[in-house]
Amino acid sequence: MAKLGEALTEVLIPLAAVIGIGFAVLQWILVSRIRLSSGPVEKNGRPENLVGGEPEEEEEEGVDGPASVTKCAEIQSAISIGATSFLITEYKYLAVFMVIFGVIIFLFLGSVKGFSKDSQPCTYSKDRMCKPALANAAFSTLAFLLGSLTSVLSGFLGMKIATYANARTTVEARKGVGRAFIAAFRSGAVMGFLLAANGLLVLYISINLFKIYYGDDWEGLYESITGYGLGGSSMALFGRVGGGIYTKAADVGADLVGKVERNIPEDDPRNPAVIADNVGDNVGDIAGMGSDLFGSYAESSCAALFVGSISSFGINHDFSAMSYPLLISSMGIIVCLFTTLVATDFFEIKSVKQIEPSLKWQLVISTVLMTGGIAIVSFVALPSKFTLFNFGEDKTVKNWHLFFCVSVGLWAGLIIGYVTEYFTSNAYGPVQAVADSCRTGAATNVIFGLALGYKSVIVPIFAIAVAIYVSFSLASMYGIAVAALGMLSTIATGLSIDAYGPISDNAGGIAEMAGMSRKIRERTDALDSAGNTTAAIGKGFAIGSAALVSLALFGAFVSRAGIDFVNVLSPKVFIGLMVGAMLPYWFSAMTMRSVGSAALKMVEEVRRQFNTIPGLMEGTTKPDYATCVKISTDASLRKMIPPGALVMLTPLIAGTFFGVETLAGVLAGALVSGVQVAISASNTGGAWDNAKKYIEAGVSEHAKALGPKGSDPHKAAVVGDTIGDPLKDTSGPSLNILVKLMAVESLVLAPFFAAHGGLLFKWFR
Repeated sequence: MAKLGEALTEVLIPLAAVIGIGFAVLQWILVSRIRLSSGPVEKNGRPENLVGGEPEEEEEEGVDGPASVTKCAEIQSAISIGATSFLITEYKYLAVFMVIFGVIIFLFLGSVKGFSKDSQPCTYSKDRMCKPALANAAFSTLAFLLGSLTSVLSGFLGMKIATYANARTTVEARKGVGRAFIAAFRSGAVMGFLLAANGLLVLYISINLFKIYYGDDWEGLYESITGYGLGGSSMALFGRVGGGIYTKAADVGADLVGKVERNIPEDDPRNPAVIADNVGDNVGDIAGMGSDLFGSYAESSCAALFVGSISSFGINHDFSAMSYPLLISSMGIIVCLFTTLVATDFFEIKSVKQIEPSLKWQLVISTVLMTGGIAIVSFVALPSKFTLFNFGEDKTVKNWHLFFCVSVGLWAGLIIGYVTEYFTSNAYGPVQAVADSCRTGAATNVIFGLALGYKSVIVPIFAIAVAIYVSFSLASMYGIAVAALGMLSTIATGLSIDAYGPISDNAGGIAEMAGMSRKIRERTDALDSAGNTTAAIGKGFAIGSAALVSLALFGAFVSRAGIDFVNVLSPKVFIGLMVGAMLPYWFSAMTMRSVGSAALKMVEEVRRQFNTIPGLMEGTTKPDYATCVKISTDASLRKMIPPGALVMLTPLIAGTFFGVETLAGVLAGALVSGVQVAISASNTGGAWDNAKKYIEAGVSEHAKALGPKGSDPHKAAVVGDTIGDPLKDTSGPSLNILVKLMAVESLVLAPFFAAHGGLLFKWFR
């Protein structure tokens, strides 16, 4: 048995979650002290402006003065109202989906044994009796609903925090780049810790509530809890796709007309699409991304818990060892808490050059500290020797084996992150070469960008391959599941850095729209530039973890469906492989076309307003922002349904009509193809974006030779950036959800597919 007693385990997991929530609340309180008021007050006998609580440095009255602060508050309110309105409307659609799919789960799983209420022999321990299939159907449906609600809550809270903090980051930039950085990073930390802690706490409470009914039937308990991961990922898919279509339709429309045709700045208030663009940053990059990473966390935890339940952990009812995945996540919250304090309290940002290194050091510090944390958890929560399920056989494993499995996932994530940064940051050669290719026009820019994206796949795939080989060799499928969890163990820090990016981007947009001085905009641009790079790193983490999570779920599905081995030479499997490998391209085509058609309407509307509203270009008349917001909202809500249906229906159709072997092929093909396409799409789009910013910033002689804004190379770079927008913010990030979601859906419904699937092959036998 493990050295860590059950009673102590029962205390430590919820305690870590509560600490994480408390830390998030503390960060929010600190951010909320930054006031968005502009009236002078008396302090120590003299009047001072209390924006942010302290006097500003070098304030330019009339430009960065009280009037501009009031304007910031108004813009923030407009962005918040737009984002909230969109998410509430989107969640109404998703509520209907949750009910319908919940009924499907209940009917499919309940029909496995004809809705019998009688106990049945356990799947893996035939000499024992387990709870009826009807109970599994009911509790899997309940877990699905809990995961869905937690995912929705994660995205919504993240959006509210981001829209609350963006203008506060802008006004803090008046006091220096360091103060603005702390405001943006603390705001990101609120989302990061809330999501990580809430996900852990809800999962822990769900397990304990389910245990009241299941008792000693841990096989049934942890099989039903996999619905939690399915709920989290299904909401993430619609959140990512819907939010991605929204933000990129607005972004592409704003860029093509505003920057290319009218030669005005990116966030110029004269541009009718600018509010929709800023709203999109929050509903896509914040709410969608939060739901995405929550889904990865939930699925990796559920996969590890399910495989562990049919191993010696579950058979011997060793709760501490069984809770190993949850203890890893608990340790991650504590490690990330200390890492966040390093950025906000122990280390002071004094210049623009320190921003990006500070963010990247967060990743290094959290990885190093987490390695030690993994060692502690592995040696106190696990027995020195135990057995794990290995496709019908028992594999003897030692606790240090699992330490290496989790650690290899953790460090593979860091490698993927830094390789992603190398290929997407304009501080390095690859992006600078893409920028240089703009000298000869948009065509060569596109060619160089595509080549960069394809090349960027190589090292991450090798890192994932090494992680898979090491973890599988040491601890079979359980090793792969905890390796994925290792990659996500520092999710609180990763999400903090990810959320920091859109908050900084919005802060810069608000500064532009409020008419603040160039000095303020330069500071917010520096924050945003660092956020672009770290956002790309975050996407790399998400895609890498998705590969490991999907493989772990695939292994669990194969075991639960009763497949002895997957033979790729079998016609049933091979046709599944071919179709599965095609799905990421079909899905990408649907999402990119959705962005393109929505952007087309946006471009036409923005052109119409510039051409028909008198005084708009001169700045004497306000544009009609609401119409552009409506175009993005309508397009995203309508066009998120077909891609979502493709992903959700594929396992149902493949498993029901073609059987578990063909479905196994579909999952394997989608995993192998989807990861490659996701990495190349995300990195290509990120490189084009930063190539444009490289030319605009003009920080080197090479960049100055390509600029300034409005030059032919800059226009070519804007075209590349516009093409890359749906790649990096819609199709690419959504593909990692595709491979995870199909795998977890197949696992949840595996009993039905194993019992009743393959109808076509049965009919034509």
